Amino acid sequence: MNTVITPAVDPHAVEDRACMGLPASYVDRVDESELAARCRLLAIRGPVHLARTVEDPAAEPLTRLAAGRLLALLGDPRIVPDDPAMVDVPAARVQLGLPADRIDAVTARWSSVGVVRDWIAKEAPQYEVDVPAFRIGRYPVTNQEYRAFLLAEPDAALPPTSWRFGGYPAELANHPVWTVGPQDAERYAAWLAARTGRGFRLPTEAEWEYAASSGDGRAYPWGDQAGPDRTNTVEYGPLSTTPVGMYPAGLSPFGAFDMGGNVEEYVSDDYHPYPGGEAVDDDLGGAAAYRVARGGSFTRFADLARCRRRHGWYHRDMYAMGFRLAES
Repeated sequence: MNTVITPAVDPHAVEDRACMGLPASYVDRVDESELAARCRLLAIRGPVHLARTVEDPAAEPLTRLAAGRLLALLGDPRIVPDDPAMVDVPAARVQLGLPADRIDAVTARWSSVGVVRDWIAKEAPQYEVDVPAFRIGRYPVTNQEYRAFLLAEPDAALPPTSWRFGGYPAELANHPVWTVGPQDAERYAAWLAARTGRGFRLPTEAEWEYAASSGDGRAYPWGDQAGPDRTNTVEYGPLSTTPVGMYPAGLSPFGAFDMGGNVEEYVSDDYHPYPGGEAVDDDLGGAAAYRVARGGSFTRFADLARCRRRHGWYHRDMYAMGFRLAES
């Protein structure tokens, strides 16, 4: 799961697979025979052992994937819809965003995958903000959790379009839900808050970036370099979502998984320029405001998994939009 590929330069001039750097022919990213063998070896283990294995840095990636696949069917003890795992993020005054004098360097670094200056300019300028203490989800919201919402509130939202013909993908129960709109994500958070009496909501954009980076200027939640076994992006992943927590080397400073890669995550803010910055009307803009998403996904290159990267939904199937909860 670590093939590095070179995409077309203009991502909007080609179809999704070419935009992802994939040929028209089939690409095999996972050795399914070996994966099946590891599933057979792990099948005698109970869910608690399997849950530890998924997040074990010493386990091989294919073993972690096998453990996650089994857990999806057996029941993943890490996923409790009414009591999602959260991590504490302390109050701080932090510097977020990108210094304006670094826009061109970051653009040049990612120009080979079609990144243009306007996309990076949205990250600038760097600014300071006070962030009160809060909690953020240890994992993005999963298919299992979203199913509980749809069962309880069948008229509140439509099934995600990633659920083929609306059928629940039980084999992906512990994978992040995706193809969810920002309003549906907010409805989920409000439903869970009312159900539990807790302050669940979507994180603000500043909260998300602070939780991902600790505000120390790192490029990714785990440090400054992307690479295999840290993130599920199109260069390194299996071309699908993966069980949450499967990339322990990609853990954020406060202990949250999957904040770089797997699925993009909506925040509570619509796009607006940072203090002192200028509005950028790029391909996501136009007359209507759009909701910001963070964190990259399995369909996008590692540029989008950077902590500072500001993105949003574009009208293409390859945009894998999910979300993560915050709690006041």
